[in-house]
Amino acid sequence: MSAAAKSPGPGAPPGRGALRRNLPPARRFLAGRKRALVRLGGWSLLESAQTFLGGYCLAQALDRGFLAGQTGTGLLWLAVAAASILGAGPPMRGVFTQLAELTEPLRDALVRRAVRQALRRAVTDPARTDDRADTGAVSRLTHQTEIVRDSFAGLVLTVRAFVFNAVGALIGLLALAPELLLVVLPPLVLGIALFLATLLPMASAQRSFLDADEAVAEGVGAVSAGHRDLVACGAQANAAQRTGRLIDAAERTSRVLARWAALRTVALGVAGQLPVLLLLVATPWLLRQGVTTGALAGALTYLLQALLPALHSMMTALGAAGTRLLVVVDRFQDATAAPVPPKGPDPDPDPEKVAEVGSPRGRCPSRTVPAVEVRAVTHAYGPDSPPVLDQLHLTVRRGEHIAVVGPSGIGKSTLAGVVSGLVAPDHGTVLLGGEPVTGATAQDLADRRVLIPQQAYVFTGSVRDNLLHLRPDATSGELTHAVRVLGAEPLVHRLGGPDAVLDPRGLSHGERQLLALCRAYLSSAPLVLLDEATCHLDPAAEARAERAFAERAFTDGARTREGALIVVAHRLSSARRADRVLVLDGTTPRFGTHEELLTSSALYRDLFGHWQHTPPPAGS
Repeated sequence: MSAAAKSPGPGAPPGRGALRRNLPPARRFLAGRKRALVRLGGWSLLESAQTFLGGYCLAQALDRGFLAGQTGTGLLWLAVAAASILGAGPPMRGVFTQLAELTEPLRDALVRRAVRQALRRAVTDPARTDDRADTGAVSRLTHQTEIVRDSFAGLVLTVRAFVFNAVGALIGLLALAPELLLVVLPPLVLGIALFLATLLPMASAQRSFLDADEAVAEGVGAVSAGHRDLVACGAQANAAQRTGRLIDAAERTSRVLARWAALRTVALGVAGQLPVLLLLVATPWLLRQGVTTGALAGALTYLLQALLPALHSMMTALGAAGTRLLVVVDRFQDATAAPVPPKGPDPDPDPEKVAEVGSPRGRCPSRTVPAVEVRAVTHAYGPDSPPVLDQLHLTVRRGEHIAVVGPSGIGKSTLAGVVSGLVAPDHGTVLLGGEPVTGATAQDLADRRVLIPQQAYVFTGSVRDNLLHLRPDATSGELTHAVRVLGAEPLVHRLGGPDAVLDPRGLSHGERQLLALCRAYLSSAPLVLLDEATCHLDPAAEARAERAFAERAFTDGARTREGALIVVAHRLSSARRADRVLVLDGTTPRFGTHEELLTSSALYRDLFGHWQHTPPPAGS
């Protein structure tokens, strides 16, 4: 099964397109195993003989034996039927042996295809070789190959059983009385035709449902990973709207799938129950045509014990395993295809729904008003927990670059959350530009500060949509300047330019962070908080980004003012570049220049020694 994959056209139903793509390789696969198919058919013919003898012997036992007063003859015919049942063991063994000759090569071929696709993607898209690597390849290599093998084996067994049982039963009905076919055959053919007509639409509906379900999972995962960004920027309503569209689409596809399932149930009833009902209703007419009592009993035996159970099994298998098999095999044919979530935010979003940080609403704070004031802030994560911030005082002047350092878990990210207004302190006050954070709306907070956490949020849409998300009215020149000053030009060029559609799954963590930094740089918020927002960049890129933000100006009405920068640092170089450094040690925080802290803070000296002897992490 090695045909090249072709994606369905925009107007092609997924089910029909999947069938067209998979029929040629399926034919080649089966054509290469004609011998196994012939042997499988030979063993199955013995099953047809057993089905024929079951109904025919019962009819003869009644007509020539028991109803004619010949008990011995009736018992002899029943003995022949019992012998055919007991002799079914060797044919079934042969069937399963030949089945393995089909299913195991199929599984091996799919495993080889999955490995080739994973290696090809690793070479052509090396950005996916981080911890977000192609987990779909692992699923195809393990879970999905087993789904295909089991589904294919079940389909072969059930379709084979129906076909050869139907051959034996129809020959038996013809041998008993041709009139029986006039009653049984029309509803049987009608039900099967109706069922077959639902196969492709059902596959299309199931494919759409799976794609919509995966899009919901991906969208919710992206929002979950970037929830701090969204809240910090006041973009909750916009994210909720996009996620709501994904959920609505999934609901619509599930309703369509349910309607086709209901129609399939009707088809099963027509083919599976109507022949028996018509046979009972037509019994008086059949008797007048000379059909014997034994023939009627034999016909019921064919229907109830052979034909209808095999039909029910085949319809169930084709409806469930067959549709699933078509969808999963199609993913092997085009493993690079992925569900396309709805587009990103509109080019002209509603300012009430998207956190625009382009206008500080006419505020013209004085140069003497600090960018940040933290007054006696205390915060703990529980009533019985020790505070991570205890009576903390901090003042950050406009134009100042501050680094926050300390051991892991000491409260650095908590401080960033408190300053940005995402975390309400237990006690104390936080002022941004002289105005309290408490009671401020999401829009007000978005006007005053922008926070970039470690897990940068990037959404599906154009590169331009992502970069202008916080300030849609930024000019092309401002966008170009932000990309250039942060060193993101090679990345934007590789992605296809500002108007190229961005797939977040194709970006490394470092590339996500670089795009998020450009977005923050373009915002008009005077305060920027980087909470380990450069940890996946190499040291040179990190230095360039911090220098750009330290020199960054923001627009305040018609005037241009200096911005302030607070960096939660994870490297010594970040602390060395800062104007002042805040050392959090859980007891007595220290605040001063690098040189001052080397003298006054034992913890800072220890961190300095640790950083000096720790090699920098590999760049993304």
